[in-house]
Amino acid sequence: MPSSLVELRIHDNRIRKVPKGVFSGLRNMNCIEMGGNPLENSGFEPGAFDGLKLNYLRISEAKLTGIPKDLPETLNELHLDHNKIQAIELEDLLRYSKLGLGHNQIRMIENGSLSFLPTLRELHLDNNKLSRVPAGLPDLKLLQVVYLHSNNITKVGINDFCPMGFGVKRAYYNGISLFNNPVPYWEVQPATFRCVTDRLAIQFGNYKK
Repeated sequence: MPSSLVELRIHDNRIRKVPKGVFSGLRNMNCIEMGGNPLENSGFEPGAFDGLKLNYLRISEAKLTGIPKDLPETLNELHLDHNKIQAIELEDLLRYSKLGLGHNQIRMIENGSLSFLPTLRELHLDNNKLSRVPAGLPDLKLLQVVYLHSNNITKVGINDFCPMGFGVKRAYYNGISLFNNPVPYWEVQPATFRCVTDRLAIQFGNYKK
């Protein structure tokens, strides 16, 4: 591929392997999208992304069961929607501003994992199997959008989204989606959303078994 290449989109092919050095020399590459390929975690050889200074990477509609290792440290946006990811562990995360993990099978996010994402602005965890709001959201001072709809969340605590106490500086949320969860929304205390711009930014209800 030409060394001047900036964006690469190779959707809906039969790619099963990304070997080491395949992107060698592509120092200008900013964006890679490779959705709709039968890629598994074992398909990425160690060093597959060596030399890249990517800003955006999307590997959707594949067969990933975890977040791939050795991703470029320059990544700001990582989208791994429509895979088979079940858990997020501490060592999986770098400093993303947008993290898309919707439509997976995530049941658990290891406590402390989100602290690796101090610059995170959007977190998409919709259509998974979470039973509670992920721990650590109040500590993410730049976080503004959280998608948690279509999970198995049964309870929302008063401090799940906003920091405790007054005068704690953080950006206001302008979008929190919790609809299609079995949480009784009438039991959620209004103070839970004290750091949200307005009530229209919160989406609740419409749960169906």
